[in-house]
Parts: sequence; structure tokens; C-alpha cells
Amino acid sequence: MNQLKKTVLLLLISTNCYVNAQEKAKKWPDLIIKSYSAWFGSEEGKKVGENVLLYQRDIGGWPKNIQMLKELTEEEKAKLLELKPSGKDCTIDNRATTQEILFVSKMYAQTKDERYKDSFLRAVNYLLSAQYPNGGWPQYFPLKKGYYTHITYNDNSMVDVLNVLKEIANQTEYYSIKPSQEIVDKAKIAVEKGIDCILKTQYKQNGVLTVWCAQHDEVTFAPADARAYELASLSGKESAKIVLFLMSVDNPSPEIKTAIVSAYNWFEKTKITNLREERIYDADGKVIGKKMYPTDEVAPIWPRFAELDTNEAFFCDRDGIKKKYITDIGEERRNGYSWYSNEPKEVLKKYKKWSKKNNLEKTESE
Repeated sequence: MNQLKKTVLLLLISTNCYVNAQEKAKKWPDLIIKSYSAWFGSEEGKKVGENVLLYQRDIGGWPKNIQMLKELTEEEKAKLLELKPSGKDCTIDNRATTQEILFVSKMYAQTKDERYKDSFLRAVNYLLSAQYPNGGWPQYFPLKKGYYTHITYNDNSMVDVLNVLKEIANQTEYYSIKPSQEIVDKAKIAVEKGIDCILKTQYKQNGVLTVWCAQHDEVTFAPADARAYELASLSGKESAKIVLFLMSVDNPSPEIKTAIVSAYNWFEKTKITNLREERIYDADGKVIGKKMYPTDEVAPIWPRFAELDTNEAFFCDRDGIKKKYITDIGEERRNGYSWYSNEPKEVLKKYKKWSKKNNLEKTESE
């Protein structure tokens, strides 16, 4: 193949990568994952990259729920420049900061632009600085008053951070930028402290270890409330990712093994195998109706919120009053929130292989 054909082919790949990513990526995180490597070196990729750098605060973090593909006006750019020194709205919620770390790593791999390397290193230092001495992470750093100061497993926030730092601590090839040995050592300590925090926050129900809550008090480790309809409870969704992270630890300690086995037992005990969710969508794809129907032979699901003492599912409107059935709450919260999750199925799927690898013959608690 001559050089002209190669150039044309690369241009086509770059263009198609962007188009394909745009078609698939209705949300910013999807674009980072689904775009081919070549896209990050394309002109479109570089335009998005400028937005990402602009949104990053000097402290190293990013705000959440930003569609980085959106073209910015000069006025918007000026406002973002003013915000840079403030650290305002920096968070790990909804994959913020951890997803941008991956993006700037991919940008650096394709462009070798030192600004992306600097961005990456500042972001890693941000994650390290945000960790509590007890090993947990708040939802916002600098700290924001309210439930945001709790140790935050909600939407997998803390696990996302630990996965980033674990790659750095293990000096893998996942990221294109290699931090100094000092940062690697700090990441190792941060991961160890994070695991210790996970073990200490695992909830005991009548003396038996179960799973985790979406938020835990940053001082006492006790289950904690968040928004009015997010009451302290055992979380099927968030606990799944915590267990999968613990399963990824090489040479797990006896304490880690106990935590995993206990959570596995809880997932087996609480799985719902006789309910199916039916959703009704409008023309724009928005959920306008949601009901649960009794059925047989359906894949298991778990409650997003389960009572701390009985494991029973509960549901809430914005008034914070618990209801036993999803049909007992109004349409706004019923249709606008995920009350069930199938994520623990990955734990059940991987558990047998993990237990065999770690020489565990039992899956049932004594």
C-alpha cells in the first residue's frame, strides 16, 4: 500500500471512528470508552480535548455531568477560566474526574501534548489529596456541606477511584502516562487504606457480615442517608462493584476473602427471581411508565435499597417516607430512578472461579 492510500485510509478511520462514537455515545463517558484510538488524535478529538482541559480546575478535579463535546462560546470559556483557581464543583460522582483521567491519558498517547500529561498528574494528585485518613473518599473535594461529606460508594464513586489508583500502584500499561515512583508509592498506600475502609464499613446484620450502603458516615462508618429518597439501606447495586473490586485483589487477605464470601451469601439470599420490570417509553425514549410484574424463570434482580434489618426492598418519594411497593410512590420518582439492579449477577458469575483460585471450598456461612 502506497503512502497516499495509507493517508486516505487513516483519514477514513479517524472520521468513521468519530461518527461511530457519536452514534453510540449519547453520553460523554461512552465517547471515551467507545472511540477508537485514532479518534483521540483527530481534529475532532483535539477540539474536545481543549474543552476537557478548560473544565479541569487547578486543583486537578472536574465537575460532573458535563457534555464535553458541546462547543463553547467565548463567554463560556471566560467563565471557566475564572473558575479554574476555585476548585468549585470538583467531584468523583457520576464518574467525574476518573473518566477524564482516562480521556487525557488517551489524548497523550496519540498527541504527546505535554498539557495532557500535566492534566493527568494533577488529577491523580487530586484523588490522593481527597482521600480521608480512614481510607474513604467524599463525594466532593474540596468538601461540600451536607451528605456529600459521607464516604461515597453511591454510583460506584469510591470504587472508580480505587480502580484508577490500583492501575497506577501496579504500574500497568492501562494509562499512557507513568507517574513518578513517589506517586506510585502513594497510590499503593491509598489503595491499601481504601480496602481497609471497605472492610470496616461492611454492614453486620445480627452479627453477620452482609454488604454495603451507598453512603457511610465519614467518622463512625455507620450507614448514612443521602437525598430524601436515598435512605440508609443495604445496596444491591453499589455493593456489586465493591465485591468485584475486592475480587480483583491479588493474594487477598483472610479479611478480604471473608468480606467477599459474606457478600456473595447475601446476594444469593436476597436475589429476586420472580419479578420482571416493564417500561413504557415516549417518542424521545424517556421512561414514562414503570411496573413490576410477577413472572417465572426470569434473571435475578436485587433491590437498590434494602432494609438494614430485614433485607426487604423499600421505595421513597421525595418526602422520604418509605413505601413497601414501587407502585406506592409517585410516577416522578418511580420512573426517574433505578429501584432494582441486576449488577450482582456478575459477582455470582465470577464467584466460583474466584473461590477455586483462592482455595475456598464453602460458599455458605457457618
